[in-house]
Amino acid sequence: MTLKTALLAAGALVLGMGAAQADVVRLPIPNSTFPIAQAVAVSGDVTTYYVSGQVPPVVDKNAPPTSREAYGDMTTQTVNVLNRIKEILEGQGMTMGDVVKMQVYLVTDPQNGNAMDFKGFMAGYTQFYGGSQPSLPARSAFGVSALANPGYLVEIEVTAVKAR
Repeated sequence: MTLKTALLAAGALVLGMGAAQADVVRLPIPNSTFPIAQAVAVSGDVTTYYVSGQVPPVVDKNAPPTSREAYGDMTTQTVNVLNRIKEILEGQGMTMGDVVKMQVYLVTDPQNGNAMDFKGFMAGYTQFYGGSQPSLPARSAFGVSALANPGYLVEIEVTAVKAR
């Protein structure tokens, strides 16, 4: 038996076992109402989607394309980036509730002690998570000095899981 034949046989065996359900367990932060999961465990027969970092679309076509005015403030940019991610997921038959991990990159402001506008980010984020969206992702947020375009304040990438 060749290696190729053995691999095909093994694949057929695995596929013949029947469709198992995905088991997604979201572990909340103890004693907290903060709208992220402390951890998310995924097991079972699933497909994992890794969505590349998404950046905001232009909201003001009259503004210079490298200006912050072209993309809006932190809240506007966050909402628009999450809407892009939502559209990508919907194209795969998924929802924002299928996101299990999110990595967020927020531009810091050197004129404000290198602080990031986390409050503005959270104002946009909570329009998608917390409240009516109980499926919270595990999340990391990083302060960065710059993104690919000087007008961008936020870039977000996600991992989502869907049962096969």
